[in-house]
Amino acid sequence: MPTPLDNPRDRLVLPFLGPVYDYIAQPGVWVLIRIITGAMLVMSGWPKIQAPFAMAGMMGGLVPFGPGWFWSLVVSLTEFLGGILIVIGLFTRPAALAATILLLVTLSFHLNNPYGTSFLTPEGVAFMTGEGAQYFTDAARAQLAPDGGVSFLSGVQQKAEFTSTFWACLTALFAAFGGGYLSLDKMVLKREF
Repeated sequence: MPTPLDNPRDRLVLPFLGPVYDYIAQPGVWVLIRIITGAMLVMSGWPKIQAPFAMAGMMGGLVPFGPGWFWSLVVSLTEFLGGILIVIGLFTRPAALAATILLLVTLSFHLNNPYGTSFLTPEGVAFMTGEGAQYFTDAARAQLAPDGGVSFLSGVQQKAEFTSTFWACLTALFAAFGGGYLSLDKMVLKREF
């Protein structure tokens, strides 16, 4: 059965490029995307791994089962250690599956708990446009003052939803297809999950 990565020469417009796709372009891009995806998880997990129980209170209120400290630790380890495993391509599928589940839970959280309708209270807007104006750039005042930050928070909400969706899709890709070329799964273990 053909895979999405097959390059049958009879279907290529420029058949002589088949080996370039097979041995350079596809392996190179796959490794680059894997490293970037894992590195982003590591960067997101770095502050969490430094204080792995810091989200215990929040997690306790969000997750209906288990103690919050446990889920705080799981999130920290999934992002940081899972990201490292994805970067090096070791146990790629399980690490990517765990990250995908985490990111889908994050997306669900953002969809069910939007940022709200106002960033600033009326008093905050008055401070920002009055005596506290020196603490804000002109751009900040122009964006936040007219509506109290409603449009600003709408953009923040959209970004949270987009990034959770985007990274969940990328990690799902590695959960489905594995570490691929130049991964420790393939080069050292010579097996994949």
